[in-house]
Amino acid sequence: MASIPANHNETAVSRNTLQPVWVRVTHWINALAVVLMVMSGWQIYDASPIFPALQFPPAFTLGGWLGGALLWHFAIMWLLVANFLVYLAANLASGRLRHKLLPLSPRALIADLGAALRGKLKHEDLAHYNAVQKFAYLVVIADIVLVVLSGLAVWKSVQFPLLRALMGGYDNARVVHFFAMSVLVAFFVVHVAMVALVPRSLLVMIRGR
Repeated sequence: MASIPANHNETAVSRNTLQPVWVRVTHWINALAVVLMVMSGWQIYDASPIFPALQFPPAFTLGGWLGGALLWHFAIMWLLVANFLVYLAANLASGRLRHKLLPLSPRALIADLGAALRGKLKHEDLAHYNAVQKFAYLVVIADIVLVVLSGLAVWKSVQFPLLRALMGGYDNARVVHFFAMSVLVAFFVVHVAMVALVPRSLLVMIRGR
């Protein structure tokens, strides 16, 4: 009987791994950070609403009051930024971002979006992203950058005058920050809905394979 190499099982596991450990760890840290940032951000918003008719229920906010919300927001901000930088650096260094998210053509995006709207978008191979997924992940990466930059323009408006000017002034920076946050919330909701439709993807993000 032919002998099986000692590393046979390890090689098989490696080939079946769809999401490496660093992707899974940064994914879950990012998910937690975004939820806490949004909830504390909603509490801050309620203290000085941009749109008076829009208020967030206290049950969906974090901090209890403006001061408490600011403490949460600034504490989690460092976690979000650090984790995002690690995720982005690891993606670029490993070539995963280019391999997973590129190329992305308008034709493929339109075709896959049409299939998704008709409920015919296939998800058999979780190792490859369809054009809609690629677009969504690229958008959310750019959106997190915008969230951080607009947040800096609001938080340190005097220290970053050029950034404040690029945002159209302090008041406009608040609007940009609000809508960038809203894009994150929309992505989160759609992402959870897609996981509910394809529960195997949740197992992959937990187990890696």
